[in-house]
Amino acid sequence: MQSKNIQEETKRRRTFAIISHPDAGKTTLTEKFLLYSGQLSEAGSVKAKKGGKSARSDWMAMEQDRGISIASTVLQFEYQSNIINLLDTPGHRDFSEDTYRVLAAVDAAIMVLDAAKGIEAQTLKLFEVCKARNMPILTFINKWDRPSLDPLELMDQIEDAIGVQTTPITWPVGPGGEFEGVINRNTDQFIRFTRTSRGATAAPEEPIAVDLAVDEGEHFNRAAEEVMLLDEIGATHDEELFLAGETSPMFFGSALTNFGVRHLLDAVVNLAPAPTSREGENGSVRKIDDQFSAFVFKVQANMDPSHRDRVAFMRINSGHFERGMQVTHQRLNKPFSTKFATSMFGSERDTVDEGYPGDVLGLVNANDLRIGDTLYAGEAITFPPIPRFEPELFWSARPTDVSKTKQFRKGLNQLDEEGVVQVLRDLDAPTASPVLGAVGQMQFEVFSHRLEHEFGAKVEMNPTSWVVARRTNEETANKIRELRGTRVLGSLDGTLFALFDSTGRLMRTTNDNPEWVLERVVETAG
Repeated sequence: MQSKNIQEETKRRRTFAIISHPDAGKTTLTEKFLLYSGQLSEAGSVKAKKGGKSARSDWMAMEQDRGISIASTVLQFEYQSNIINLLDTPGHRDFSEDTYRVLAAVDAAIMVLDAAKGIEAQTLKLFEVCKARNMPILTFINKWDRPSLDPLELMDQIEDAIGVQTTPITWPVGPGGEFEGVINRNTDQFIRFTRTSRGATAAPEEPIAVDLAVDEGEHFNRAAEEVMLLDEIGATHDEELFLAGETSPMFFGSALTNFGVRHLLDAVVNLAPAPTSREGENGSVRKIDDQFSAFVFKVQANMDPSHRDRVAFMRINSGHFERGMQVTHQRLNKPFSTKFATSMFGSERDTVDEGYPGDVLGLVNANDLRIGDTLYAGEAITFPPIPRFEPELFWSARPTDVSKTKQFRKGLNQLDEEGVVQVLRDLDAPTASPVLGAVGQMQFEVFSHRLEHEFGAKVEMNPTSWVVARRTNEETANKIRELRGTRVLGSLDGTLFALFDSTGRLMRTTNDNPEWVLERVVETAG
């Protein structure tokens, strides 16, 4: 395809994630984006316009039972002639690693904050990951229909916590719980909102020029004074600073009542960046209009329970993708067929014939693909690996019924490849019970639940004596094996890990043997 067409199609793409602390309203906001884009005929109905699809982003049975997001989900839809690739991330702390992988695949993020709480621990951690990537972030202050902190106080709190200046685009009229509308600083309008029944349909908006809204009452007058203060202190959107990750455009609203949702979705299109060229591992740059390249950031099994299949999610970085094209699987250095390519909408999927930079597509039954793999056409390229979180909990696992050992091992391998947990094995005794590493307790619960319900292998799990792990090499591993209170295990990709039964033993070992290779994993969840 001509370079001009690839560039034009890329400009239409917006690929972003939503990050938040649990219960800040992320999943509700995701649903309302689908409502405003026309994908949903009615919010809360789990009904969609396109072929009766279910538009729930929480598609897994365990998610629906518990009311939490466990797995990241891809939703692709059109809005104002733009193609939106929205990656809905898990909100629970225990699934930070899945969110981290998603953040490697997007160009921007929306940070959703609870108006009554502001910055919370999980949001702060995820923001730091975004900031390390210089990722542009839009801030949405949600739940303004309820009692909240003062908006100026929220601005100060955010800037103190994350070191990024907020630049409000909309400003609330009325304190939390008395939400009348917003002042749009870009258009100099007061947008008055009207509630709809259960927030099931788009909220009617009545725009009034700020100059003509002087009789709108005390709440408007106070908001207008605060907007003047924002102008005086220079809290104004600057595109260059935003794209550099130094400032964050700020919006106020209520996903539950739909107030402010359209303004935020408009900002995704008008402010968030389109995909740009990405750098390979050796410093080479793959231009947007160069030949096809992509990387795998997520693997998910059993999204379709009736087929028990496996989907690898790839983010296209360059070129024009055509279903069925032969590409090269970089890690294995062999041809790879792409004939089973799909576009994703939660757990629903449609065969897709083409894609462009920024698009996230699923490759069905791509059994050789792992998280971090690169696919390319033409000149070789390798995209940087996706770092993993450092495990904080270590448990053992074994099937309760030895006759289910085959199913147990199949499920173990599959969930390891997905990154549900980190499976560490004794490379000298591969049939021995593995040690599972995780960031939080719920990862083990998900592992156990899925092994039983998807693979038919009920599992017994118990805490081990291991408390900390360090990455090592073969030379150091041989020496570690001679020490008490240690064990050496290997991961799926062959990486060796030294496990210690106390942080004190680890400290003594490193102090006594500074030349030994005992490296921290790149990221920590705390």
